[in-house]
Order: sequence, then structure tokens, then C-alpha cells
Amino acid sequence: MSILDKKLYLADLSEQLDAFLPGAQARRVLEAAGLALDGYDLSALRPEDGDNDDSDGLLRLFLDAKAIEGRSEKTIAHYRHVLGHLRRSVGLPYQKMTVHHLRSFLSSEKARGVSLRTLEGNRFVFTSFFGWAWKEELIGKNPTANLAPIKQAKVIRLPYSAVEIEQLKAAADSDRDLALICFLLSTGCRISEVCALDVLDIDFRDRRATVTGKGNKQRVVYIDEVAALYLNRYLSGRNDASAALFVGKGSARMTPGGIRAMLKRIEKRSGVENVHPHRFRRTLATNLINHGMAIQDVAAVLGHDQLDTTMTYVYVDQRNVETAYRKYA
Repeated sequence: MSILDKKLYLADLSEQLDAFLPGAQARRVLEAAGLALDGYDLSALRPEDGDNDDSDGLLRLFLDAKAIEGRSEKTIAHYRHVLGHLRRSVGLPYQKMTVHHLRSFLSSEKARGVSLRTLEGNRFVFTSFFGWAWKEELIGKNPTANLAPIKQAKVIRLPYSAVEIEQLKAAADSDRDLALICFLLSTGCRISEVCALDVLDIDFRDRRATVTGKGNKQRVVYIDEVAALYLNRYLSGRNDASAALFVGKGSARMTPGGIRAMLKRIEKRSGVENVHPHRFRRTLATNLINHGMAIQDVAAVLGHDQLDTTMTYVYVDQRNVETAYRKYA
């Protein structure tokens, strides 16, 4: 019995046992079943490769592993979509795919007009999936071992200037919108994190809040004096019973779509181009770096695990580079 066969069988058995036995008893039965299956060859009971290639089971085990690691439902759904598209396009089981199949798939996607950024994201998913399957000894060879990263043209994404920030504030036509703009600038939160916050999550004495980010990881974000001022004004003027920090129509908790729509309205009124949530994070990161904060601390503020990710948020002003050069050279 192959390792994959055994894991799939035990995974199916676990699902069945959960409906009939308490957790501790189910685990003991699984342990006993695993020991009993060692040494048995059930390959003769499997359908032919053309009938069942075990790709569904392999994908399910991978997604289960990612869920246990704390990946969000959105990320897991993305993995499922990308890997499903790969399998349908190549027409082979994952176990039989080679690096040539993956390159051919990416090449055909590029010819179809898919952006290099999306292709690199797909390559990352492939690397994660096949690398995991190889380490788990579920496939004999990792086809992504020689799959090189896809180079992309570096696009300079500018933060908001000081003037643009004032234009955004002036264009806010409600206490809520002004408080929200200042909160985004001060904390660098993702809009999904902002939408999940409750009023009670805010510590106004120490001007901080604990947010839950990607992968259900918590971190502390900090609120400057200006953001605290406008946030207090907004909350003092509310007369609803909602627990949410920011509410929309009918006192319902604001959604990411609602925040994006609000920012688009402010974009039109302010005259500032390219107003979107991530630009607030980029602005905070750039300002902190320009004021001397260590890149590791900036990464902690933004909730990044990798410093390379943080660096993509930071705009390096060439004037600062020249000043530093003149100082140290």
C-alpha cells in the first residue's frame, strides 16, 4: 500500500469516525488502523489509472495541510482554483506532471494575455503544492525544482504625498470618512482588518489596537494623535448600537467593498489619482522608513513575515539616497 493510498484511506476513515465516536476514541481507532495497514498491498483494489488518478485526494490533503497551517479560506480557495485549472489544462494527474508541462501551461497562459504578475503567482502556488507533496513523499520528484521565477518589470508605486493626504482629508464629507482615512494612514491596516474591528478593540488610552490579519495572525497596530482625535469625534456622533468600529448604511458593519466605494468617491472629489487601500499601507511604510525606523519593525507593523514583501511597499526617494551618500561617502 503506497503512502498516498494509506493517507487517503485514513483521511476518509477519519471523516466517517467523527460522526460516530468522540475525538479521543476516533484517534485511537485511526492509530490502530494505520498499524494494521502497514505491510498490506491494496493496489489490486484500486481502479486503473485512467479511472482514478488520486489527484483529487492529493489536492485535498494539500488544502487540509494549508488549513491547519492557518491559511485563510480565501487563500485556500485560490490554491484550489489555480491547481484545478492546471490539472484541467494539462490533462494529466499531478503525479505525472513534469517541469515541461508546467512551463508549457505558463507559456500558453501568457499567450492568452495573462499578466506576468499573475503567472508568477501561479508559479508560487505550483511550487508550494509540488514542494509539499515531494516533502511528504507523495510524489517521486518535484517538478518545480527547476521552475525559475518569472521576471517582471519593476513598477514604481508611489505613496501619497503630504499634499495629497491633505486633499483626501479635505474631500471627506463626513466624520466617518475622515476618521477612516486617518485610521488607514496611521495604522496601515488592510481593509479586511479594519472591517473586522469592533469599538471595544480600540485602546484609546494607549492609542493602539489588536487586529487579526492574514492566516489569523494577530498583531498590534498604533494610532497617532490625529487619527485618535477624528476617531473619537466620529464615535461620539454615532447613535447606533452596532459593535463595529466603522458602520455603513443602516448601521451595518462596513465591508471591504464599501470602503473601496467610499475611497472612489473621495478620489473624484479630491482630484488625487489612484486612491486605493494598499496605497495607505505603502505611505505608512515609506514614512516610517524615511524617519529611520528599522525595516524589521516596519514589517511587524504591516504584518509581513518576509522583509522582501515589506520592501515592495517602500518607495525610496532618490533625494534621501543622495543625502545619505553625501553623508557617508
